[in-house]
Amino acid sequence: MKLLALETATMFGGVAIMEDYTLIAESRANVKVTHSERVMTEIDHVLRHSGMTIRDIDVFGISIGPGSFTGLRVGLSTVKGLAFASAAGLVAVPTLESLAWNVPFTGYQVCPMLDARKKQVYAALFKWSEDGFVRVMDECAIAVRDLMPLIKERTVFLGEGMLLNKETIERGLGELALFSQPHKAAPSPANTAYLCMLKAMRGQFEDAPELSPLYIRRSEAESKGSE
Repeated sequence: MKLLALETATMFGGVAIMEDYTLIAESRANVKVTHSERVMTEIDHVLRHSGMTIRDIDVFGISIGPGSFTGLRVGLSTVKGLAFASAAGLVAVPTLESLAWNVPFTGYQVCPMLDARKKQVYAALFKWSEDGFVRVMDECAIAVRDLMPLIKERTVFLGEGMLLNKETIERGLGELALFSQPHKAAPSPANTAYLCMLKAMRGQFEDAPELSPLYIRRSEAESKGSE
């Protein structure tokens, strides 16, 4: 089974291709322009360097959020269009779970964090088990100071939300807080592809017309429109 996955939830996004559980190719870049201006270019680049065409892809995968509202919309609309045009399957996985996979096999609790702006982060809590990460706390948009009382054990923090709030976390948790390396601050397209492949192998495909991004909260434009 050949799967192409997109990671567009943050500015550091990319594309990965996996055949069964073997990573064939991965492309990552910190986009200074929007994903909409380069996502198809990156897909074409990865396909060509893998010796494939879009017709070779059996399943498309996507990191569904939370994250950048624009990035999520671009990524999802792209894979929906490709899946429809090629009659391929579609699989989605949560972005924070994909980010947690930057630090697998740890004995500590893991808290992936992305910047949600408005002095909040998108965060969730995971624990490693024999079969991968188990969710301890669902994804939420939360102020860091409100997250701190929920942490009762040593926890590895990672993600851009951690980088922006490291001092606050250190003050709030002291020795309970452990920090991943800065280069592991973004979700990996390869992680997203692997998690999507796991679901595809189990036949857990999405209903493409009904699939929508996991925003957690409404965008500022939507909030203003409802006032």
